[in-house]
Amino acid sequence: MEKEKLISNFNQVKENIKAAAGRANRNYQDITLLAVSKNQSLDDIKILAEAGINFFGENRVQELEEKNEMLTAENITLDWHFIGHLQRNKVKYLMRMKNCKMIESIDSFRLAKEVNKRAKKNKREIPVLIEINIAGDENKFGITPEKAEDFLKKITNFDYLKVEGLMTVLPYLDDAEKLRSYFKDMKKLFDQLSKEVIPLKELSMGMSNDYQLAVEEGATIVRVGSAIFGEREY
Repeated sequence: MEKEKLISNFNQVKENIKAAAGRANRNYQDITLLAVSKNQSLDDIKILAEAGINFFGENRVQELEEKNEMLTAENITLDWHFIGHLQRNKVKYLMRMKNCKMIESIDSFRLAKEVNKRAKKNKREIPVLIEINIAGDENKFGITPEKAEDFLKKITNFDYLKVEGLMTVLPYLDDAEKLRSYFKDMKKLFDQLSKEVIPLKELSMGMSNDYQLAVEEGATIVRVGSAIFGEREY
């Protein structure tokens, strides 16, 4: 994509976040915009990086590794969040990446245990989010809301996991009020767990089609891809 268009898209998303935060009487600076660069070109990522944009999300370990290596070779260091379904046999690769700053998709006890083990081996603590399947969508991963409290209590015992909050991936819907109801449910669960288990600070929800609704309902991280980069090239 042309440089001017890419930066314009990013700035428009930022303005939309600012407006949504204003409607909810929130400080827009409390919201992190994660540029989701799955299947996007290295050139486009570099354009954003050179414009001072540092937070990126990827959902495939191999793609993340390859992009990070190529960017590092050009002295570009970005902060990455891993946002996809993570297989246990791929955890070791993420733990070797010091600039993998967060895993947003902890969706099973076995995965949490493996991440903790690999983090210990690499002498680091890794911030994580628990993925919640708030919509009960059989095509999505995540812990059911009913099991979230027990799950959180279990994994807070791991010494090398820093549990910072919750994340969800909603089905693609045109029904704004249905989407809003799911975001409200996530915020309610977030507040409940923060009060009854441990204080949480991050609520990652909202993508290109619904991030403004997510901000209005309490998201602290939004994961935006196509609204910045345009449609993906496969």
